[in-house]
Amino acid sequence: MNIGVLASGRGSNLQALLDAGPEALGGARVVLVLSDQPGAPALERARKAGVAARALQPADAATVEEYEQRLVRLLAEAGVELVVLAGYMRVLGPVFLEAFGGRTINIHPSLLPAFPGLRAQKQALEYGVKISGCTVHYVDDGVDTGPVIAQKAVPVKDDDDEQTLSCRILQEEHRLLPWVVSLLARGLIRRQGRRTTLERKDL
Repeated sequence: MNIGVLASGRGSNLQALLDAGPEALGGARVVLVLSDQPGAPALERARKAGVAARALQPADAATVEEYEQRLVRLLAEAGVELVVLAGYMRVLGPVFLEAFGGRTINIHPSLLPAFPGLRAQKQALEYGVKISGCTVHYVDDGVDTGPVIAQKAVPVKDDDDEQTLSCRILQEEHRLLPWVVSLLARGLIRRQGRRTTLERKDL
């Protein structure tokens, strides 16, 4: 399975996939990284790993639809079968989802559906929850509203601030995302509507 990664920032979850490698990813490998930010560290991470990387700015396209058409074309030309959003800070629209709907996943730093959108860790602290975590989910046309694939809980400590909680959740993101990718690559995730199940319960 060829993976395309969309990232807007530092790309630590991209690095987790690169560090895991094809064997741990069920034969999957990252073949292309695209970013909407030319200076995104994720691009340099990809290049250091020998992975094709390119910045594609929305401002260079006349419309959002044209921008998404360019994304789709680049991913298709690279033979991408699964798209992973790793800190990609844009909502994808109909043009993209028509091409890659059902084949795009996202990693989010909360236990969805709680605290979607930006600064989920800050939202969790302000709400006063005792448990937060991270979620890998399919991408749909909403903001963090797609069907959940897997989640990992992270306790919220009494002395946590946004930074400390974010760091602990991120550690679990780096474990959860490669694991989910490996399951998808091996065809072990079954999706029926909004429900997803594992083909093998021992996993």
